[in-house]
Amino acid sequence: MTPLTLVEALHLGKHRLTSDTARLDAEVLLAFVLQKDRTYLYTWPEKQLSAEQSQQFLELIQQRQLGHPVAHLTGQREFWGLNLTVNRHTLIPRPDTEVLVEVALEKLQGLQHPKVLDMGTGSGAIICAIKSERPDSEATALDFQLEALAIAQQNAKQFNLDIQFIHSNWFNAIANQTFDLIVSNPPYIEEQDPHLSQGDVRFEPITALTAGMSGLDDIQHLIKAAKSHLNDQAWLILEHGYNQEASVQALFSEHGYQQIQTVKDYQQNARVTLGQWLQTPETNR
Repeated sequence: MTPLTLVEALHLGKHRLTSDTARLDAEVLLAFVLQKDRTYLYTWPEKQLSAEQSQQFLELIQQRQLGHPVAHLTGQREFWGLNLTVNRHTLIPRPDTEVLVEVALEKLQGLQHPKVLDMGTGSGAIICAIKSERPDSEATALDFQLEALAIAQQNAKQFNLDIQFIHSNWFNAIANQTFDLIVSNPPYIEEQDPHLSQGDVRFEPITALTAGMSGLDDIQHLIKAAKSHLNDQAWLILEHGYNQEASVQALFSEHGYQQIQTVKDYQQNARVTLGQWLQTPETNR
């Protein structure tokens, strides 16, 4: 085939893709082929690709046309300024999850050497982001998927972050440990949600997405079980679906949490709910 220039490749990619982010997708894939950042594409628009690079780019565009997530095609996704490794065994980090990180860092202010737990860490995006901002924290991350833990460990090592990763089903492997902050982006999609057959989620692990008919099974379990692992005045911070605010707040209240509040994401959807655990004579374990 005749090698393409950068501007020709971008034009071709943008017009072959039908996704809402077609232009961005083409830019990311072309930058990946060149092993350059996206600004390079517009600095040298007339630069010609090699025949091999042109072929690789077209093959990636074809895979994207079939619906494969860009993050899986490149094996990378930026989150909180960290270029994370991802694959089909992990949930692809979303920008809105950065709101959870922002809330967590706010609640850690004033604490020295806080103990932080990320439940169901997946790619390690959340705990890596927190540890990168609070290197003094004692960071622990759990997941029951060994393949996901391997990716999370790789990401932590890449950024020289000292995080303890543990293979565990819920809190089973850390039965006697307590924390100053527990964060989680648990599965929260309803099993029959039609969105599961659309877009990038078709290629992501179903166990990281769904939680029963209501989507609340894992959230409910986590809110209840976390109480035994929270220090006095510690916080539990959870991501959830845009339409689950009232239900999640009710679960926090039912289990005795205080200072319950919900924070909106960048699209102004209810996305993160948190509650503080206060040890009183009634709640003391």
